[in-house]
Amino acid sequence: MSEIILVRHGQANSHATDEAGYDRLSDLGRAQAGWLGAHLRATNPHFDRVLTGTLHRQADTARAMGYDITTQDPRLNELSYFALAHALEAQHGIPAPRDATEFATHLPQVIDHWTRDRLEDIPERFTDFADRITAAIDEICHTPGRTLVVTSGGVIGMALRHALGLENGGMAKIMLQIMNSSLHRLEFVHDMLMVGAFNATPHLDLPDRAHARTFV
Repeated sequence: MSEIILVRHGQANSHATDEAGYDRLSDLGRAQAGWLGAHLRATNPHFDRVLTGTLHRQADTARAMGYDITTQDPRLNELSYFALAHALEAQHGIPAPRDATEFATHLPQVIDHWTRDRLEDIPERFTDFADRITAAIDEICHTPGRTLVVTSGGVIGMALRHALGLENGGMAKIMLQIMNSSLHRLEFVHDMLMVGAFNATPHLDLPDRAHARTFV
């Protein structure tokens, strides 16, 4: 049996307008990661391996949790949202969101156009994104033990799509609900990949941490 604990990185620079600007944790993001690490140490701290993508916000979250990284795998990197949003506006006249409310409408539009191959001059086609994530997850499934994967919301959404057989619209809705520093558990048992937990944030349940339950 293999158990995979997926963690979304802590809050990043939510005011960024490009990929490089977004790729750093906010002070709150580091606090979220620290609280999550403390929760894991108090409950079930052992992992046989710790994987992240190569993005700063992913690796910095793992380190702020108190874990040494075993491997940084670029297959666990996030989709290029800003590049996709730019292409959507330039090619289809749909403007980038100005706030979180508009983002909730915009992300499904981005995913819809991307999955239907209606965006040109982008860093990665949807099929290539799907293939790299599912390949990474399947590889972990065939590695016995308990694996911590610190990654991003789009990667987690794709992993859940893979496990649950979701349509692409369902994947977009899942992605919108994934909180910063949230926990998600996959189990590979009886040759099946199953979802054991989704979007858990036990480290943020204290009343004085209500402000720290963030999505962007």
